Amino acid sequence: MTGELSRRTVLKGAAAASLIGGTVGFGTSAHAATTSPAADGLARKLSVIGTPVSRIDGRAKVTGEAKYAAEFQAPDLAYGSMVTSTIARGRIAAIDAAEALRVPGVLDVLTHANRPAMADRDEAYHDDAAPDGSPFRPLFDDRVLFNGQPVAVVLAEDIETARFAASLVKIEYAAETPATDLEAERSHAVVVEKPWKGRGDAASAFASAPVKLEAEYFIPMEHHNPMELYAATAVWESDGNLTVYDKTQGVQNVQRYLCGVFALEPEQVRVVAPYVGGAFGSGLRPQFEVVLAAQGALKLKRSVRVVLTRAQMYGLGYRPATIERLSLGAKHDGTLDAVTHEAIAMTSRFEQFSRHDTSWSGLLYKSATARYVHRLAALDLPTSCDMRAPGAATGVYALECAMDELAVALKMDPLELRLRCYSERDQNDDIPYTSKRLRECYHQAAQRFGWERRSAAPRSMRDGHELIGWGMASGIWEALQIKHTARITLAADGGAEVACATMDIGTGTYTVMAQVAAEMLGLPVERITVKLGDSSLPQAQIEGGSWGAASVSHAILRAATELRGALLTLAQATPNSPLAGLRAEETILADGRLVALQDPARAVATADLLHQAGLPTISKEAESGFEPDDRHAHNTHAAIFAEVRVDEELAIVRVTRVVSAVAAGRIINPKTAHSQIMGGIVWGIGMALHEETLIDHRFGRVMNANIAEYHIPAHADVRNIDAFFVDELDTVINPLGVKGVGEIGLVGVAAAIANAVYHATGKRIRDLPITLDKVLLRDRA
Repeated sequence: MTGELSRRTVLKGAAAASLIGGTVGFGTSAHAATTSPAADGLARKLSVIGTPVSRIDGRAKVTGEAKYAAEFQAPDLAYGSMVTSTIARGRIAAIDAAEALRVPGVLDVLTHANRPAMADRDEAYHDDAAPDGSPFRPLFDDRVLFNGQPVAVVLAEDIETARFAASLVKIEYAAETPATDLEAERSHAVVVEKPWKGRGDAASAFASAPVKLEAEYFIPMEHHNPMELYAATAVWESDGNLTVYDKTQGVQNVQRYLCGVFALEPEQVRVVAPYVGGAFGSGLRPQFEVVLAAQGALKLKRSVRVVLTRAQMYGLGYRPATIERLSLGAKHDGTLDAVTHEAIAMTSRFEQFSRHDTSWSGLLYKSATARYVHRLAALDLPTSCDMRAPGAATGVYALECAMDELAVALKMDPLELRLRCYSERDQNDDIPYTSKRLRECYHQAAQRFGWERRSAAPRSMRDGHELIGWGMASGIWEALQIKHTARITLAADGGAEVACATMDIGTGTYTVMAQVAAEMLGLPVERITVKLGDSSLPQAQIEGGSWGAASVSHAILRAATELRGALLTLAQATPNSPLAGLRAEETILADGRLVALQDPARAVATADLLHQAGLPTISKEAESGFEPDDRHAHNTHAAIFAEVRVDEELAIVRVTRVVSAVAAGRIINPKTAHSQIMGGIVWGIGMALHEETLIDHRFGRVMNANIAEYHIPAHADVRNIDAFFVDELDTVINPLGVKGVGEIGLVGVAAAIANAVYHATGKRIRDLPITLDKVLLRDRA
């Protein structure tokens, strides 16, 4: 080794290697030799993991260099425009496409009568996020299952022609009476079997409880409105294969789906999505556009692009409307004796979509008895789908509002009630958490918010004509981790490429992958190239559930470990190697060299190793390697405090402050993670005050299928947000202690705002969104 390898760099790499060695089964000698307080302290200062690196894909996105699904070009590209059903239930009696076909530039009109061959088995349409049931098949037959269903696609030389001709296609239906109203159908809902069985006799405990709270909460149907429209460009290759650019959260999921639907082999379909303009659940399943684009390409034997309009995207999945009923029984000191949580949610008639709504109380609060019931009402609508924090966003909203109501009934501070009910164990399975610093979240967030200055009585805080309300809530989500595979390729010039078929849906995955690879390889982030979003890359599951960062990071960690071992083998194959006799765990990679941990003078340049071996590059691939762990609960937590101001005359509600403390293990990138929490809070404001899909139940049709009438928060709706992370060391969940933050930022926000509205006005509004008409109506009640 020469003097260029500084002590600073060696200490950084050594301490990082000690982390790896101590957590993935390396020997203990190197670990013990490098975990001095000085080395650990310097490593914390210099570590790439944990630093707020700006997004490495940021420049490409702001300059337009980044390409999305509808921006990839192909020779002889044709365009498709979708015709959608105007009834919600029935059959297609006749299709008249003659006028459309006479329009110059129209190439074909695809319907169920002339589409390319498609599989007829349900299994062929199954995807990684599919619920039980019979998946919808675009243009498969004459059956209409929901309003907005694609019933024809016009293919033309340009999009303007395709759209005009689509308006000329005439469809006759044999309509049947639809049912799309959850409230009207709630009595027909059927119980869904869930693994959470509850405990004790909750009914008897509730009956004998000295303080009781029973309340029903309603969360309306909400639709995804990502900035990027759903689009697919199916490129017909010269050999007849397809390269499909699709807006999706899982390229390999879409590849498998297309192969199943069209009886293609995996080598015949490649799916690519390097950038995704927003998803958060809406892209987990293959959507219409990719099927229709593939149908067009297979029929015409030329490339086809299909882009859904904003209105047509309301025919995709949605957060299901849910009725949540809570019964809480407590002693006067706040001890919970009974929790009963029932949920009734909507789904389609052909699939049974449901999520974990009801058992969050067993994770957050101590209760001797608990009962959970989940029911589904089948309606003539598309199948509902995951939307950020599915199940928790709705279930925890209801639970946290009910806890606030119980606190009022007990004449107790709502924060104090939560601390008295604090659970150190997952009561559903009676197991400890890998880590849980929710108590510290409460403490730090309350202090920054100034909660101790809260006047308890409703309507007791005001500023001029505005009533001021302060509310709080807890947040919880799952810390999931699943199998991913990563490949690292180290080049002789000292740069490295890390590749995985995972996705970046705007969550910062490009940057996180680069940071972890840089840390493990001892390279600057700038020397790391990241490849993702391509089905030809090493295996990855769909991107969702906040599992992406933990899953892909550990695949990279293990691939880097394999790479280091391979380099040591090359080094020890040379005569008089300075690394002779060492084991892989006794070495690190730093500054383009393989270095002995305990003697930095013993080192060889990786470029020299590759040159001597005659290799331009060296690659290693590894899985994330998680083992099942049913001995612990794996969760992230948050505490949210919100301030609202309510105009006393006009009933306009404004959220003026939100403080959110999040405990989510080790944060790989505080900058991108903070952005995710901020986004979750803004989404929570929308859930509390704005978002609602309205249906005309006579026709089962969405009435506000545009972002002018489907309200979401704009700049004027978002004021002061203070989001921060509470330190949480988790040595159990995985080697890096990483959990993930995609969902937790949203959970509990709507409840904190709703509770603040009650505190401001003295009115408990249990149906979202809390619009001014509801506040005014309660005035007249």
